Amino acid sequence: MSPQLKSYLSITKKEWNGMVVLIILIAMVLLAPYVFLANHKDNTINFKAFDKAVAYANKTGDLIADEHTSAANHTTLPITLFKFNPNNLAVTSWIKLGLTEHQAQVIKHYEEKGGRFFTRGDVQKMYSISPTEYKRLEPYIDLPDGPALHINKVKPGEVVDINSADSARLTMIHGIGPAFARRIVRYRQRVGGFYSKEQLKEVYGLDQEKYDQIKDEVAVDGRHIIKVNINRATFNDLRRFPYMSFKQMDAIIAYRDEHGNYNTLTDLKNIAILNDGILRKIGPYLVFK
Repeated sequence: MSPQLKSYLSITKKEWNGMVVLIILIAMVLLAPYVFLANHKDNTINFKAFDKAVAYANKTGDLIADEHTSAANHTTLPITLFKFNPNNLAVTSWIKLGLTEHQAQVIKHYEEKGGRFFTRGDVQKMYSISPTEYKRLEPYIDLPDGPALHINKVKPGEVVDINSADSARLTMIHGIGPAFARRIVRYRQRVGGFYSKEQLKEVYGLDQEKYDQIKDEVAVDGRHIIKVNINRATFNDLRRFPYMSFKQMDAIIAYRDEHGNYNTLTDLKNIAILNDGILRKIGPYLVFK
């Protein structure tokens, strides 16, 4: 063998030791699964015992439940069915009938917003009561039998004053349900009352089509409008108007502080950032003293 080839194939002692360590590590990795299996045997499932337990549960009628279900069953109050009128029924009475406190609170919230039950079908329309629960309660509901009624609507020629009506009264308007009634009341409280029926179109979701449907059944009594003394108004007093930006409100106060009190709505035209459209909308709410 030539000296050059011999020098190429030769290895140092350090390299030889490294090869030995590498071979040992490879052997350990390959043997590890067999060592693990030899020391960890799987437990055999006793299906006979399981089948016996299931058969016993089926025979006695017991339910197999997890710990959460068991805890819930321990805290469930006994159900007591009795003749009841759902209108103004206390939460505790609903719970005795088998409803949860949450279900009862949903019903009470519906009543607080002006909702009433006129027939048994009105109870069935409550989304918090399932069809199964309604079927159980139906024989005990002290109301006339029948589907949900949409009674108590205004008669032809009758109108509802949108400045004084509560949410229950507003639902008497054809096409106005509890949701729209609540929105109308909230908007009325914000602006201080309506001076025009067409302001209803400023209520969220009440578009031109809906307005055309209800306009002949509504009226406006301007005596219920809450007005603001523009010469004493603070920034917070003006914030109730959705027609102006904060910058425009600041401008009204700043101009008054610099030039004195306003005498008429025309004086507000001197503020460059207020246009005629805004003044027409806020004018009915202002007094000049």
